[in-house]
Amino acid sequence: MLWFKAFHIIFVTSWFAGLFYLPRLFVNHAMATEPAEIARLALMEKKLLRFMTPLAVMALGFGLATWSSYDFYAGPGWRWMHAKLTLVALLVGYHGWCFKLVRDFAAGRNTRSHRWYRVFNEMPVLALFAIVVLVVVKPF
Repeated sequence: MLWFKAFHIIFVTSWFAGLFYLPRLFVNHAMATEPAEIARLALMEKKLLRFMTPLAVMALGFGLATWSSYDFYAGPGWRWMHAKLTLVALLVGYHGWCFKLVRDFAAGRNTRSHRWYRVFNEMPVLALFAIVVLVVVKPF
């Protein structure tokens, strides 16, 4: 079980690196004006998303493997896990939203400003902060 936990942490960390960097590419892409720069950023976004998706799958897989070794529904002291899983589900949705944004940028259909993407870029940071607090502090 400790191996599952270790690999879960490794893949979560790797996935979050992508979740932090991909929206930053969106910021740059939304500000770009040169066709060569736009094409380069679109390629970088596509490659990063293709790289980070298996990391997300592995993070979720090792998380489920770790979860299956515990009885998380044993009582009210496990409500923190329900909150964490809700945040993880939101992160999976965020990852899926990134797929749409990569397609939109590649097709030249972006309608949002770089400021919007700067806010969008902060969502995984807030989720990570909340998840770490839930896991370590177990506030409820």
